Amino acid sequence: MIDIIDKKDCNGCNACIDACPHGAIQFTNDHEGFWYPGVDMNKCTDCSLCEHTCPELNADSEELKLGDEPVCYAVRHIKKEIIKDSTSGGIFSAFAEAIYAEGGYVAGAVYDENFGVHHIVSNNPDDLPRLRSSKYLQSNCTGLYVEIKKLLKAGKKVLACGTPCQMAALRLFLGKEYENLIICDFICRGINSPMVFRKHLDSLEKKYGSKVVYAKAKNKEYGWRALTFKATFENGQSYYGDGKVDDYTRGYLRTAYYCRPSCFDCKFKSVPRIADITFGDFWGVEKVAPSLDDNLGTSLAMCNTSKGLAFFEGLKNSLEYRAVKLEDIAPGNRSLYRSIEQPQSGRDAFFRDLARLPFSKVANKHFPKEKILSKCKRIAKSILRVPFKLYRTAGFSPVALYQFVWINFMRRNTKSSIKNMNLIFPTRDCVFDIHPSAKVVVNGPVTIGLSKVRGSRLETRIRLEQSAQLHFGDSFSFYAGGDIQVFSGGKLTFEGGPSAGCNIHCQIVCADSIVVGKSTLIGRNVVIRDYDAHYILQDGYKIKSPIKIADHCWVGDGAYIGKGVSVGNGSIVAARSWVVNSVPEKMLVAGVPAMPVSKNIEWRV
Repeated sequence: MIDIIDKKDCNGCNACIDACPHGAIQFTNDHEGFWYPGVDMNKCTDCSLCEHTCPELNADSEELKLGDEPVCYAVRHIKKEIIKDSTSGGIFSAFAEAIYAEGGYVAGAVYDENFGVHHIVSNNPDDLPRLRSSKYLQSNCTGLYVEIKKLLKAGKKVLACGTPCQMAALRLFLGKEYENLIICDFICRGINSPMVFRKHLDSLEKKYGSKVVYAKAKNKEYGWRALTFKATFENGQSYYGDGKVDDYTRGYLRTAYYCRPSCFDCKFKSVPRIADITFGDFWGVEKVAPSLDDNLGTSLAMCNTSKGLAFFEGLKNSLEYRAVKLEDIAPGNRSLYRSIEQPQSGRDAFFRDLARLPFSKVANKHFPKEKILSKCKRIAKSILRVPFKLYRTAGFSPVALYQFVWINFMRRNTKSSIKNMNLIFPTRDCVFDIHPSAKVVVNGPVTIGLSKVRGSRLETRIRLEQSAQLHFGDSFSFYAGGDIQVFSGGKLTFEGGPSAGCNIHCQIVCADSIVVGKSTLIGRNVVIRDYDAHYILQDGYKIKSPIKIADHCWVGDGAYIGKGVSVGNGSIVAARSWVVNSVPEKMLVAGVPAMPVSKNIEWRV
């Protein structure tokens, strides 16, 4: 009979409830949001099937000693769009596609409508996007083991993927080896509380005033290494928080406050492992197999059994791979051998506060983004960086120095700050004509008038009329020869971000609203204007209409973006194209007028 005295002795795999033939076991959640089994003594016959299935009680069982010295690979799916939608290199998707093609079944973790996680068994390839990617919270496996055993007995092929403890539970539940079963686990750092994850989403929903409809850990729009958590809301807005900013990710990586207690003494860290194949993120791949590293994600694969190796060998046509050694994997993946370190204090206080406060406030209290000393050092460093940045931008130029001081500190309607270098850095050849009522907002280092030719005196002009607005959401570079004009009441926004900028001779005319999204590149000689300047005398004619260019777009040399146009996320406007109609996301358009050339594109700087 299962009797949990110390919570570290239960990993929540749910195998005991599937093993009990009398329905005597039920799970209930504790105050941390983790479930633990309880036994109804009126139904229990003391048959011990639950004990024989428990991986914590049977970690040293001979049934779990099937692995050999692993054969290891750095590996990625051959399709970039699958890699981008995966947590690492898309290896699980390649495995699942192969099983589906044979009419088999795939078992893995999916979100439910409330973003809890449970395991499903699917023979429908349409389920693969739901199954793909790690969820970073505990998955409920009730019913999984019974369903897999039923399919195996019927001769169906099954691919099962889960945490090492869940897959150990599966082997113990089955009680024998099945040739039509491939078991995969992953290098697991530790599993988190579903309640805490839900609290995180609740905080985001309150902040954005809308329900979360999509959540993705390790979203790759800003690269694999950024560890970005993305949430999309019913109102169309999206949240991006990298690993240093997102509350849930920071807490997991820095404190382990909401990891399951059993994870602090994981019994499944040994090599060889209990799964046929183990995979995970190949941290350190740039040193071992740099040809497979483009910051989109690379998987490691450890083929632990002869069956696992044979299965992997049969999939090589759908993979890019390089053979590596086990010692190549270990340096970047300490969790292969070591349990996550248990926090010595703070966990109880964290959960007490979580019971009465929103997650965002608890996060700021228990794992603040910066300690006071670190914050002071960063601010001091930023202050010292300012003169160096100004010198690199403009050299010894009294004109540039005056304009730097004037636009950042003397104008009443400029919102800038030395903190994080949220400042405009002009070159000596910038011309500013800014009305006193015009508003300038700077939330990152912005360089205006950069020249690619040493000694060039190419002029860059910015004119903001009465009540006009110019916003920079993050770092941005505006190269020489450009011309920006924002008419009275118009608002021009550059969201900025990594690599964002306008190349030389860019012209922007804004009378209504123009938004250029995050990490969007504007090429040479591009013209963007939401205003016609002169009226056409016909019914329904509008002289101006807003333009929205979304995130991670590329507008090629000499392109023209006309009024009323929106360009979707990730799209490319080819050189010399005239865009007069809206462009869907991930679309390549070209021509005059611009027409679709290719859809579902992926591109990188």
